[in-house]
Amino acid sequence: MNNKFKELNSKIIKCNKCARLTSFRKKIAREKRKQYINEIYWGKPINGFGDINGEVLLIGLAPAAHGGNRTGRVFTGDRSADFLYKCLYKSKMSNQPTSLNRYDGLKLYNTYITTALKCVPPGDKPTPLELKTCFKYFKQEINLLKNIKVIVALGKIAFDACLTFYKKNYNFRNKKYTFIHGARYKLPDQKILISCYHPSPRNVNTKRINIDKMVSLFNSVKKIV
Repeated sequence: MNNKFKELNSKIIKCNKCARLTSFRKKIAREKRKQYINEIYWGKPINGFGDINGEVLLIGLAPAAHGGNRTGRVFTGDRSADFLYKCLYKSKMSNQPTSLNRYDGLKLYNTYITTALKCVPPGDKPTPLELKTCFKYFKQEINLLKNIKVIVALGKIAFDACLTFYKKNYNFRNKKYTFIHGARYKLPDQKILISCYHPSPRNVNTKRINIDKMVSLFNSVKKIV
């Protein structure tokens, strides 16, 4: 990883700009979930992960309370991660089908994954000001990820956050871009935004998304790049 990324990630991890988010992530790290009671939670903001030279960017809204906020890596250590990485592995976008902790040897191929918000928000609902504050980090990631051609938004909230980011930073006017699984939209910097159902247990259990559907979407992304 180059020095600019190391510097950015260090800034992200040390950030305490949003008092509500700082308090909440620390509270979760203290109180813990019963099944992880003996673990030391990360309890800090989460930076992105993957191939910094990649052409595909996966973006979620924020770290999960007992996933990323516990393990210190985005989409790691929870059921959403279990499903996502089964699909990435089948799509040959990762070297293994699991994402358990920061030391599990996971690698992404031609892909980087991050979140619009770097801290877990109460009720998975950040305020507009919290998003705006955190977008400066997302903007730096976008600028450093020189080869990105496709952004896959994992879930409607991440999709909306991505559009909000582009409106604020690129004088972008939403042309009624709507969240439909697999839909493709051109962004003002010529990247392609693809909307994708979130790999959450709720979406999997209700069969809104399944492995075949997700793998099919990832394979279509690979064809674009």
